[in-house]
Amino acid sequence: MEAAGSRAALVVAAVVALLVLVPEASRADRFVVGDAARWTWGYNYTDWVIKKGPFFLNDSLVFMYDPPNATVHAHSVYMMRNLADYQSCNLKAAKLVAGVMQGTGSGFEFVLKKRKPHYFVCGERNGIHCTMGQMKFIVKPKHSSCRDY
Repeated sequence: MEAAGSRAALVVAAVVALLVLVPEASRADRFVVGDAARWTWGYNYTDWVIKKGPFFLNDSLVFMYDPPNATVHAHSVYMMRNLADYQSCNLKAAKLVAGVMQGTGSGFEFVLKKRKPHYFVCGERNGIHCTMGQMKFIVKPKHSSCRDY
């Protein structure tokens, strides 16, 4: 009888621990990049990151942009390999993470899964949106245990 009681107490303790820990571990915020401006040429995304940050692991960045047409330039989302490539808008080793049609509708959602700098740029027009249009920003998510609740 005593062993069954000990097992029951362990099960209750495990369930309580899960109930306490899971909501904090699973909490993540969702950010539309650029807010109402969305992902567009000429917006200062570095300022946006400063105003919206800090960002945490499992937060989502949603890139929303219109499909290209006669009056709207195409946009995309590239992940740069390193800071030097980011600063120079060098797309040679960049990874395309969202093409020109993926920002339409509810947008393209990128989940921050690694605690490392993420270098985002628009790669359209051979990188001119990155170099001249400020369509770039860096996010380095913090561990979710640092989040204020």
